[in-house]
Amino acid sequence: MAEISTIARPYAQAIFSLAKEQETLAIWLDVLTLMTGVIENPDIKSFIQDAKVLDSDREKTLLKIFGKDVDDMAKNFIMLLIENKRLMILPAIKLAYEKLKADYEGTVEAEIIVAAEPDKKAVDNLIKSLEKKFNKKIEGHVTIDKSIIGGTKIIVGDTVIDDSIKGKLENLAYALKA
Repeated sequence: MAEISTIARPYAQAIFSLAKEQETLAIWLDVLTLMTGVIENPDIKSFIQDAKVLDSDREKTLLKIFGKDVDDMAKNFIMLLIENKRLMILPAIKLAYEKLKADYEGTVEAEIIVAAEPDKKAVDNLIKSLEKKFNKKIEGHVTIDKSIIGGTKIIVGDTVIDDSIKGKLENLAYALKA
């Protein structure tokens, strides 16, 4: 079977093209996030994956759940995914859409890993510095990981900037073994 990301990509590209044309990129991201959250609910997921459930029942149930939270275009998209037996790749479609949106807007995600909760001003200053360094708009996500002991570890795409105490200790241990 083809890789999920390969199957998801055309759906994401179609939504992205539509959203770009209608200037609704952020709205579609919210819709995909909502839809993904719903189908990842364990009860909904088992219902969707139950072979005894008819597609028409899946459609009715999901459209009832989404109600007025999504427009007709999004409802049609859900029906298309059900019809093509692709509903469970919705998380991969969302990921592919996020990447297309970020590339289009020139944004890059940065994971900022710290040992303790940082103050907002420090995070904002760090993001501004990263934007200068990478010459792109940075969308930062802070993760608390006490195992790094102290300092900061930043992951932007394939670049890792490790200024954590744990990273420094690992480098020291490696240097001493050499």
